[in-house]
Amino acid sequence: MVRFHTTFGILLSLLFLSGNISTLVFSAEEETANKSEITSTEIPPVPKGTPEELLTYIRTIRQNAAQPTSREEMMKSMQAVATATVEAAERALSQLKESDELFTEAATAKLQSLMMLSRLGDTNASSELQSFAKSMIDGPSPALAIEAKRLLLVQQAQELFTKRDLAKAPAIIKQAGDLLTANPDDAATAGLAMQLASAFEHMPGGEVLSKQAYETFGPIFEKSKNDSIRQMAASFQGTLRRLSLPGNPMKITGTLLNGQPFDQSTLAGKIVLVDFWATWCGPCIAEIPNVLEQYEKYHSRGFEVIGISLDQERDALEKFVADRKIPWPILFEPSEGAGWQHPLATYYGISGIPTVILIGMDGNVVSLNARGERLGELLDELYKDSSNAGGS
Repeated sequence: MVRFHTTFGILLSLLFLSGNISTLVFSAEEETANKSEITSTEIPPVPKGTPEELLTYIRTIRQNAAQPTSREEMMKSMQAVATATVEAAERALSQLKESDELFTEAATAKLQSLMMLSRLGDTNASSELQSFAKSMIDGPSPALAIEAKRLLLVQQAQELFTKRDLAKAPAIIKQAGDLLTANPDDAATAGLAMQLASAFEHMPGGEVLSKQAYETFGPIFEKSKNDSIRQMAASFQGTLRRLSLPGNPMKITGTLLNGQPFDQSTLAGKIVLVDFWATWCGPCIAEIPNVLEQYEKYHSRGFEVIGISLDQERDALEKFVADRKIPWPILFEPSEGAGWQHPLATYYGISGIPTVILIGMDGNVVSLNARGERLGELLDELYKDSSNAGGS
């Protein structure tokens, strides 16, 4: 799935998309100027220097930390860099006034690193983040105030996703909406809002909350003066269309892999699995045996599968389908409609695959996530219900 696979992944993405990636990387000139290589997970000691020297140190350890070879090493490296960054930033801040040019950079580095340490389970860092962020919200720098508000919002999302406490979601959606309303042209805030909406969608039982989030953020995005944010708003319409499908019909149109137009009327009265997938998608390929098993079990009773390929190359797709002996029809659009630009993918706001939608015999959507064991459970239930209805 081109989405979030773990709670940590969700939280890390939220942090990055809250506007913090840009400060973790250098320009090519900075990288050359600060190329003091760090070849292990050990971080050089924090120097006793001027604010300029301390901020150069922060930039260097962030840029040049050794590449981890395992998840454990990654966590240790992130913790070491964040801990050293907080110490260096505090030393710099102790020498700076809020009006100084370097104050914002030092304070931002401290905020972000406290957030990372909080993410990694440091409860002291979590408390310090709340205190320091609130002081920045009340400070003279509008940029720092926005950053602090974003990170406090991320911290609340961290708790929600970790505990799966969906009862707090509406309040977080409202806070994100308020932050967006106050800063409608800020791409980092918009990115955070969009990731929140997407994260809710991929939590069990979170589809309704995701729809609420998209409905809250969409109108704000549409009024933004930032072109990239307005483009996000356009994609919201497709996502909302998909999230509104349960209990309603799904429109399926397009061209089959053999070049013939697809006729949805052939599916009338059947249970249909609509699978957005691609040959380059590992989770999609891993799901094929499960779909084949259910297809062989229920096809004789009217179960159909419609694959909607987001591949770019027809020849590679045709070879894959032939080699795997995939028996169901595949929709594929050449040239401008290939890949993520497939008309159905844009119409339904597909931004991650596999996206697997199940339609019942009455033509209405039953599930937006009919994968794995859940697919078998849904089909067993649907065909059991149809048998009972037929026998009554």
